[in-house]
Amino acid sequence: MGGLTYLDFLAKFGVGGAHPGGIQLTTDLLSNERITKDSIILDAGCGTGQTAAYIYQQYKAKVFGLEINPIMIEKAKNRFQTLQMPIQVIQGSIEKIPFEDHTFDFIICESVLAFVDKPAALKEFYRVLKKGGRLIANEMTINQKLSPQDEMEIKNFYALDSILLEEDWKRLLESTGFLKIKLKQKKFSVNNGNQGAEFNFSKNFEPELFEILNQHGHIVLKYQDILSYRIITCSKN
Repeated sequence: MGGLTYLDFLAKFGVGGAHPGGIQLTTDLLSNERITKDSIILDAGCGTGQTAAYIYQQYKAKVFGLEINPIMIEKAKNRFQTLQMPIQVIQGSIEKIPFEDHTFDFIICESVLAFVDKPAALKEFYRVLKKGGRLIANEMTINQKLSPQDEMEIKNFYALDSILLEEDWKRLLESTGFLKIKLKQKKFSVNNGNQGAEFNFSKNFEPELFEILNQHGHIVLKYQDILSYRIITCSKN
């Protein structure tokens, strides 16, 4: 398959709000937080910038986007330029965030932690958050333990180093030092409920990307009762 991955598919198709629940869920989550125009916010793994643009539009807060994929970065920068929004996009990994300690009031992370070294990324989130700062995440979570064979199928397709149960996330957040940890499961699965999905196609994309889309559909269907996600909210001590 030419070494192309699910993340290449997201980048080339320019999928905005690829996370379960889409932009609608993001707006609901943010409305529960105390965000003001003075808030400094990091959209960690900002993709094509849909959420970052919404935050600026809604709250006029100071927003930074962090993204590793150059195609996504270009699409995010084009979006912010077109909308004339003063949002900076920085290329980098959430495992090594290029910001000083105690920089952000909020970090938003949507379907990004699942794809990286989770303990390293969470330590970085904790480091760059201000005291009392908030992490709001929406991440892939399994509802029950998988057989080794099934786990391998999912890990191989999405290029994951691990898939976590709800209690695994909780343990990881606690050991990082986060407090007021809440994990919630909304009623819909990974398979549906993604309103407001948008596409920003690259001019040239490989036919194999459609095969990746098919495989994603197959996995989502096969594991629809097991493969889920959790809304995670917590605070820095």
